[in-house]
Amino acid sequence: MAKENILKGRLIVVGVSGGIAAYKACDLVSRLVKAGAQVQVILTASATRFVGPLTFQTLSGRPVITEMFDEPKQWNVAHVSVADAADLFVLAPATANIIGKLRCGIADDFLSTTLLAIRSPLIIAPAMNVNMFNHPAVQENLAVLEARGAVIVEPGVGRLACGVTGKGRLAEVEQILGAIEETLAGRATPSEPGGTNDAAFFEVEEAQDSLEALETLEGPDEKGGTVVSRRDLAGRRVLITAGGTREAIDPVRYISNRSSGKMGYALAREAIRRGAEVTLVTTPTRLPLPEGAEVVPVESAEEMHKAVIERFDAVHVVVKAAAVADYRPAAPAEQKMKKQADRLFLELVRTPDILAELGRRKRGQVLVGFAAETNDLEAHALDKLRRKNLDLMVANDVTTPGAGFSVDTNIVTLFDRQGGKETLGLMTKDEVACRIFDRVIQIFANSCD
Repeated sequence: MAKENILKGRLIVVGVSGGIAAYKACDLVSRLVKAGAQVQVILTASATRFVGPLTFQTLSGRPVITEMFDEPKQWNVAHVSVADAADLFVLAPATANIIGKLRCGIADDFLSTTLLAIRSPLIIAPAMNVNMFNHPAVQENLAVLEARGAVIVEPGVGRLACGVTGKGRLAEVEQILGAIEETLAGRATPSEPGGTNDAAFFEVEEAQDSLEALETLEGPDEKGGTVVSRRDLAGRRVLITAGGTREAIDPVRYISNRSSGKMGYALAREAIRRGAEVTLVTTPTRLPLPEGAEVVPVESAEEMHKAVIERFDAVHVVVKAAAVADYRPAAPAEQKMKKQADRLFLELVRTPDILAELGRRKRGQVLVGFAAETNDLEAHALDKLRRKNLDLMVANDVTTPGAGFSVDTNIVTLFDRQGGKETLGLMTKDEVACRIFDRVIQIFANSCD
């Protein structure tokens, strides 16, 4: 059975604000038109300095609206008719300026005016400098708009137009198209020009313009449902390690452990969801990479040590969930070792203790360590907590069913440097990640008291 084309006949308004990423909106418009959608483009004055209206008019087959008093020839009124007739509104790229206007209800050009009048779903794809994106004001604005019903397509991580590398580049067109299709999938048939849609974007009574609005972002609860959370890591840089290191014996064989990387990847997803700029230092795994993270691939303990130490001074939080080998072969063979004697002896030497070094170097960062134990859980965890100068230790007994490697669940006990102890019941690793970052936020709050 052929897949239904959810875009065919849909009326989609694409709002383009002024930024270097405006050129990517051309591809978005082209892809929408090819899929059978009707596309109306609205440009801000700044956007026209990056891409001319004629380009969008050619791609969409419709006159482009750029000024408040431009007369949309195929519509019966101005901004109100555009807003009423749309099946969906996409704001891509969305600058910090247009995001702030929309949050505050400012209407000073055609795009911002139309945004206040829409009754269709809204998709926002931010694009800006990494420091602007991480600014608490921008993060709060996005959180409020998301609470009001907007779908936020998170920007990607990469080299930005300003020359720095970080989170802020416009999401790939494929991601934006995916969000459009998902949003439209549950809606009624395409609207008629001049008609209205059932969904309302601004439900003021459901989204108070206060801190309460920041609490409506969804996350997992202990029973598999959803619970509210905040974008409380916005503006924070978090480094997470994941997976099990591989220490070469020869070009074919290596020493490793049973770590799957699932806990570290769950932590990365949770930190991203809460607004953090995330760097994931990971060994090879079978897991999909967390969307929105800067990924640093490593294999050995030495490589992980180098990657973490190089980035440590620039981050606020380190969560070291990787299982790092304590020893490595002293002299790995350059060629594959052949089977000869009945016994083979390998000389092993210590690898760097990454977490202990971070504990010696830290200047206000929050350090979270993991202890996978088979006996004397509390004693070993507390020893590592004190000896390595950590803020939080997450310990689990890997011999307990549901708490070992490769499974999707865990049973952990949290120990902090103030003597606190909290044992969590069996829960998914996503839920454990949520609880760990709850404690990280608490540590930050206590440090400010």
